[in-house]
Amino acid sequence: MKLLVIAGPPSAGKTSLTKQIVRRFKDEMTIAFLKIDVVKAYEDIELGREFKILTKKIYSGDLCPDHAGVMVLGDAVEWAESKHADLFIVESAGLCLRCSPYLNQGLGIIVLSSISGIHAPEKMGAMVSLADIAVVTKIDLVSQAEREVLIQKIKDVHPNLILIETNALQGTSLHRLYELIKQSEDIDSEKLYLKGNPPIGTCTICVGKKEIGWKHHFGVIKKLDGQIAEYLYRGE
Repeated sequence: MKLLVIAGPPSAGKTSLTKQIVRRFKDEMTIAFLKIDVVKAYEDIELGREFKILTKKIYSGDLCPDHAGVMVLGDAVEWAESKHADLFIVESAGLCLRCSPYLNQGLGIIVLSSISGIHAPEKMGAMVSLADIAVVTKIDLVSQAEREVLIQKIKDVHPNLILIETNALQGTSLHRLYELIKQSEDIDSEKLYLKGNPPIGTCTICVGKKEIGWKHHFGVIKKLDGQIAEYLYRGE
């Protein structure tokens, strides 16, 4: 089974891209789809209705969606394999810019919108720097100069990233992506793990403490006048 993990900020065009991929491969592969979101998602319903593929979704709720992905992907891969899927597509909500949803196998695709601003790639950390492929969408809505600056910014973050520019609604210029998917190796589900190191997450805010100010908290904390790399640890 081949695996795609598609990430990116909201409204970047992840679902439009997913639809183009499904449309291209639905007649030659059995496709399964998982959507990970926080509180509400409809992509599974749309894809199931339009293409009659296997779909599931999971809501992370109080948990970061990338963390939820780590928790559920083992079961999700088993589910897709049990349905004899040839291609398993996971669409992450991608809201935690410290984390990366990509795995050591399959393809990690970051979807970036041309209209999100030229500095967007620098703000997304591991979601960009650990991806295998960047798909830049909505290229018809910006000037050639803006596109070129955005592409250079992406290259600055990840020089070896494969870059593909498209209008995902029409599916233009995606032939190279389709070839990369066809050429990607099947995964070994017994040897799947995260591609990057998760961030430190020892935090009292995450377990419900509401007081403001670092003195009221323990775990990883930060002062206003601290340097960027100054993270204090206060034990319980």
